Amino acid sequence: MLSSSGERIVELDNYDPGDFYDEWFIARGQPRPFIEPLLRRVRSLPEGELKRRQTTAQQVMFNIGATFTVYGSEEGTERIMPFDILPRVIPAQEWRQLEQGLKQRIQALNCFIADVYGQQKIINDGVIPRELIESAKGYLRACHDLKPPAGIWCHITGTDLVRDRDGTWYVLEDNLRCPSGISYVLENRRVMKSTFPLVFKELDIQPVDEYASHLLETLLNLAPPGLPDATVVVLTPGMYNSAYFEHSFLAQQMGVTLVEGRDLVVADGYLQMRTTKGLKRVDVVYRRIDDDFIDPAVFRSDSMLGVAGLTEVYRQGRVAIANALGTGVADDKVIYAYVPQMIRYYLGEELRLPNVPTYLCWEPQQLDYVLHHLDELVVKSANESGGYGMLIGTQATASERAEFAERVKANPRNYIAQPTLSLSRVPTLLGDEIVGCHVDLRPYILYGKEIYVHPGGLTRVAMKPGSLVVNSSQGGGSKDTWVLSE
Repeated sequence: MLSSSGERIVELDNYDPGDFYDEWFIARGQPRPFIEPLLRRVRSLPEGELKRRQTTAQQVMFNIGATFTVYGSEEGTERIMPFDILPRVIPAQEWRQLEQGLKQRIQALNCFIADVYGQQKIINDGVIPRELIESAKGYLRACHDLKPPAGIWCHITGTDLVRDRDGTWYVLEDNLRCPSGISYVLENRRVMKSTFPLVFKELDIQPVDEYASHLLETLLNLAPPGLPDATVVVLTPGMYNSAYFEHSFLAQQMGVTLVEGRDLVVADGYLQMRTTKGLKRVDVVYRRIDDDFIDPAVFRSDSMLGVAGLTEVYRQGRVAIANALGTGVADDKVIYAYVPQMIRYYLGEELRLPNVPTYLCWEPQQLDYVLHHLDELVVKSANESGGYGMLIGTQATASERAEFAERVKANPRNYIAQPTLSLSRVPTLLGDEIVGCHVDLRPYILYGKEIYVHPGGLTRVAMKPGSLVVNSSQGGGSKDTWVLSE
């Protein structure tokens, strides 16, 4: 059906949820009860209005410079994050269960990182093999016996969640070094509040705009005691980094200084910042630089991004760093498979939020299974991100599977495999039509005086029908995530 302007009229009444868990509809023509107020508003829009608002929202994103960088792309490196105007909605009770599971997970991961760089009880008790930890790319011997403030290592975490066909939530992976994406959460909400103001008045949607204040409070909690006015900085690799928009955005939102490595120097036993009035002591660094590049005196000697001597000042407790150095050991996807054991070992609790069932290719029997079932599995490199280093067996050709099998056999420690989940879908406006597209969710967790889970998170959406790859570098976009209040 077309409008007088030739534009297709978007109708949700005939929307087909398909054989997936749909976040809006239980079945064709049967919306979930909490979606009905939003659905009424969408249906009440004049012909072509939804697409017009979508175009306006995307233009706003362009105007504010909400970009990310794709390295090696022939289409140009800097792009606007695609944004879809139809939000994801999560009821209060469901969010409360996710929140409890995430808090449990972060607490156990923090215990694990502290243990790995301390007494190594979990290794000595045979819960996790030593060789797996010591061969992890993010494991740093230089971090042994570090004592971060209050014993907290993972201050800012982005944990990726997915929902399967039956509605069950799973943890897909943990991101504990420099998780990105929160700036899009905040900007998506700003755009949506101007796009659907009446819906925000009708629905009790939890706000997200307090993230920067919670983040600043988390960082100030790390400052050495007794300082009347601690100095916090955001350390960025520079304007050519893929997440530079976010670095500058968060610094501006918190009211702190954005610095590069060349702006900092270790002098008189402290980390100091060059200013027009001379050197100024820095007390807390929110680093957006990977460990390898943060201190050329300890890690990569060719790094031009970090600060020589920073690790020693950090070890002496004269500056705090978030996230702590060495947290990347828990980003390894092989180590991820052991988080349920960590929770039982450190907390004495059962898992509240399960992992995706995972095959470890370093174990011969599991490797054999993976190699004989590549057409059914998703195989991932232990340390790649952004959708790279991954094989989706159901969508790969026979030659692609054979080539990937050789990679796995050459380095089995570096690979895990998981069943191909039927990721949940959300109605998405593509062109003039609304179609179901697969999504994941990255909530953000802050660990300060207590653990705080920011309501909602970044819903990433595969904006190609049928695609399971939600990463922005692979053509994915984002949606606003609405968490309803009680």
